[in-house]
Amino acid sequence: MILKTIRTLSVFFLLFVVFTGSISPSYAQRQEVIGEIRINGAERIEPTTVLSYLGVEVGQTASSETLNQALKNLYGTSLFADVSMRLDRNILFVDVIENPVINEIAFEGNDEIKDQQLLAEISARPRQVFTRTQVQNDVSRINQIYRRSGYFAATVDPKIIKLDQNRVNLVFEVAEGNETRIKGIRFVGNEIFNDDKLRSELSTKEQRWYRFLSSDDRYDPDRVEFDKELLRRFYLREGYADFQVVSANAELAKDKENFFLTFTVDEGDRYRIGNLAIDSNLRGFDGSGLKDVVTFLPGQWYNADDVQSTVDAMTRELGDRQYAFVDIRPDIQRNGAEDLIDVTFRIAESPRVFVERIDITGNVRTIDKVVRREVLLVEGDPFNRSKLAETEQRLRNLDFFETVEVRTTRGSAPDRVVVNVAVSEKSTGELSIGAGFSTNDGPLADLSIRERNLLGKGQDLLFSTTIAGERTQFDVSFTEPYLFDRDLSAGFDLFLVETDFQDESSFDQKRQGGALRIGYPLAEKTRQSWRYRLENNEITDVDPDASRFILDQEGERITSAISQRLVYDDRDSRLFPTEGLTSWLDTELAGLGGDAQYVSGTIGSNYFIPVYKRSVIFDVLGEVGAISGYGDEDVQINERFYLGGNNLRGFERSGVGPRDSITGDSLGGNFFYRGSAELKFPLGLPEELGIAGHAFSDFGSLFDLDDNGPEVLDESSLRLSAGVGVSWRSPLGPIRVNLASPILDEDFDEEEIFRFSFGTRF
Repeated sequence: MILKTIRTLSVFFLLFVVFTGSISPSYAQRQEVIGEIRINGAERIEPTTVLSYLGVEVGQTASSETLNQALKNLYGTSLFADVSMRLDRNILFVDVIENPVINEIAFEGNDEIKDQQLLAEISARPRQVFTRTQVQNDVSRINQIYRRSGYFAATVDPKIIKLDQNRVNLVFEVAEGNETRIKGIRFVGNEIFNDDKLRSELSTKEQRWYRFLSSDDRYDPDRVEFDKELLRRFYLREGYADFQVVSANAELAKDKENFFLTFTVDEGDRYRIGNLAIDSNLRGFDGSGLKDVVTFLPGQWYNADDVQSTVDAMTRELGDRQYAFVDIRPDIQRNGAEDLIDVTFRIAESPRVFVERIDITGNVRTIDKVVRREVLLVEGDPFNRSKLAETEQRLRNLDFFETVEVRTTRGSAPDRVVVNVAVSEKSTGELSIGAGFSTNDGPLADLSIRERNLLGKGQDLLFSTTIAGERTQFDVSFTEPYLFDRDLSAGFDLFLVETDFQDESSFDQKRQGGALRIGYPLAEKTRQSWRYRLENNEITDVDPDASRFILDQEGERITSAISQRLVYDDRDSRLFPTEGLTSWLDTELAGLGGDAQYVSGTIGSNYFIPVYKRSVIFDVLGEVGAISGYGDEDVQINERFYLGGNNLRGFERSGVGPRDSITGDSLGGNFFYRGSAELKFPLGLPEELGIAGHAFSDFGSLFDLDDNGPEVLDESSLRLSAGVGVSWRSPLGPIRVNLASPILDEDFDEEEIFRFSFGTRF
């Protein structure tokens, strides 16, 4: 029995040894080789494309690591909603379920933000593969957009509409909710400045009924971060160099319609300026020569803006002395014990530089010569930063370019600089067909063909016509700004103007003729121009009941006159000035043939002062003029000055000055003076709209006639008016509305409260 049991165990042992010895090693190490790959479920995507993403080839060993990586590769393409693999008898079966394709994307419920704006922000697009991850990201993006627009209660629910051929329509259902605004702004830790003062420094504002056109009272996290910087700048301007914004918390009310902002601040101590020094490492240059440009003195309260403006002034001054790449760093040292700040301006070593070359880019149509002649430096000149700044402004004044940038880069040697002039051209050809209305001319139609940069040479050619209720005008004009490649402008004008003065003076006027002109600079900001004019002037259709002074002058009259204009102009821009002065002196002598014999002259100035950040501009103007006949000739009605309308608001055109007491006709005058003071300011609307408010006061007087009978009302007394206006640089042309009321006037003056102008030309 025992032997039988032993034999049985021996048999089982041998079988175990044989089995484990012949099977286990080979099974543990054996891995199947892929003999074939079959793709199932691919409809829109070609099987070969699936194979290319798979990363597994026939003949490759099918290890678990290889198959797992192939699975990751297919999921990583975002083309498939599900992928599975199985290996059967050396055949690798790959079963895929394709993600659908987006057929159409739609938005529902969005009133405040348009479809195109939302579509531009999301990543999903028609004919792209649909994935749920992408949709969730787009939902988050839409929510973010609504929050930045002040709609924190907005919700977005994506809906999937399945179509045939594995396509879907993607619909984002938006519930915008109410606009979330800033209900209150509070400050914690402020002792020196009260809450109202600090609120005025922020770009974020509290909700008020009059801010319905502004978004400043909407909560925007980015704007709050900017407000923290505005607070820091304000305190640094006031001398609090240790100021910190500890926190800025926004609390959303339970109704999700209002936010409460709380700024916690640490004001710190206020500092005065202690020692002030200039440490110059420029060879051969004594830093004491820059003391005159320092904008503050020891003992004054510290102001970070003064420090930066001094750095800018020093940079400009040294730039004018050939130091193009000068590095000036203010070294601020606090003395907390005495509340003093010592400021040392450290000027790093830098060589004097010369202009190596001038590179001009971006001028596709405009020839290089037109750009280069406005550059005030040439190759080899000593570098001068002020001349580069003036060059940039001169190029902008051409109005040929959308953008102008003048930058400097280091040249081939430390003492060489390359001036890069980059321009972006805009259309200079104009074909305008428009209509409008002006108080002066009534309804008007306008047709104008103009090329301000003819053939890219900077020449100006104009053909225009205006047909209005009280004026018809045709003009042809040509100007060559650089005759003989010199700063010498020349041109000619041809004109025909018919004007209805029946309402003012009971006659019509027809002027036709031409002029030749030439201009040249006398100094950097002073220019002289001369003009010869030959004109046929005809007074027609005089009312039989008109003033005898007008009846006597009915008929034709030839004027042959030479005139000059002397202009000084240092405005920062000729197109939209915000600072600077322009002055002019005009004189004219008639009598070089023809019928008219007179001498006239006007002199005036216009001064622009930026009051606040170049958005609030104060503009003051003054002008006087006189005309006198010589020989046996008196000054005729078509040669006199007229006042009112655009040049004296609050009064009608020709509404001020000598007038026939019997007929009421305006007769013009030989002497005038006028002035204006105007404040231009923003209305809280986006700057790109070009809308501004105006408050103004005009004054002036017009008087004196050669033939002054007892029936003529002629007073040299002061007239004064005040008013407000709104202007808009609209795409169709400038629009301006003025409301003005006379304060000082004469009984016979013609008043005008409302003045409106609209159209392409007026």
